[in-house]
Amino acid sequence: MRWEGQRESDNIEDRRGMGPARIGGLGLGGLVLVLAVSYFTGANPLTLINMLNGVQSMTESSAPPEPGPTGPPSDQLGKFASVVLADTETTWNALLGQRYENPHMVLFSGAVQSACGTTSSAVGPFYCPGDHKLYLDLSFFDEMSKRLGAPGDFAQAYVIAHEVGHHVQNVMGIAQKVTRLQRQVSEKEHNALSVRMELQADCFAGVWGHHAKRERNLIEPGDFEEGLRAASAIGDDRLQKMARGHVQPESWTHGSSEQRMTWLKRGLETGDPNVCDTFSNNRL
Repeated sequence: MRWEGQRESDNIEDRRGMGPARIGGLGLGGLVLVLAVSYFTGANPLTLINMLNGVQSMTESSAPPEPGPTGPPSDQLGKFASVVLADTETTWNALLGQRYENPHMVLFSGAVQSACGTTSSAVGPFYCPGDHKLYLDLSFFDEMSKRLGAPGDFAQAYVIAHEVGHHVQNVMGIAQKVTRLQRQVSEKEHNALSVRMELQADCFAGVWGHHAKRERNLIEPGDFEEGLRAASAIGDDRLQKMARGHVQPESWTHGSSEQRMTWLKRGLETGDPNVCDTFSNNRL
């Protein structure tokens, strides 16, 4: 990506080095631990991660977190994340206009407190609808590259843009409607709605990538392929195969590798958020 020298976002809060203690001993290697436990117990690794880190209930935190320094970071990887966030701001403000409110991104290390509770970095990047913030431990990018086989700066940008996609869902009222529906259905249907939410966020990430390439020339040859490899690497079927050697589609919450690649590619090719309606599409 041609990101150096581009505008950086001011909507960054840097809490690295000041977060709460690690939760339950989980850290960067937590994913491997969860996969091992899942292998021997037969539990869904995605459910285990959520349960171990207290994010499944999305409960309100009783005490507000200590704010960190705001503004663009000074380190290289922090600057990269800031540039990507800034470029998503440009894209979504242009597409949604006054409806769009820029999200904030919190950089943390180890664990972090949000309106959604206290969360370990082992869960990976996440978006909290309770405070409209993205949370990112930058060491996740090293995890992506070494353990999941998804290196590259656009792969990293895709992860950030995916979480921004969840913010877009919140702004557009999609997240609220889905949450209400999920309270009324079975666990299997609940999971199916979660898959549609995640695939739509993938598509929204692709929408950003399309405009970053066409309008600002940030994309280099091979970048989109990096993003597609990353989408494939974090598919539910691949993670379940790593953990147990077989898959259980009814337990998926994010979609298969093929589905995630398909919807990311749809956004990359069109740049149109209207093609990202996963809820009206019978075949994902």
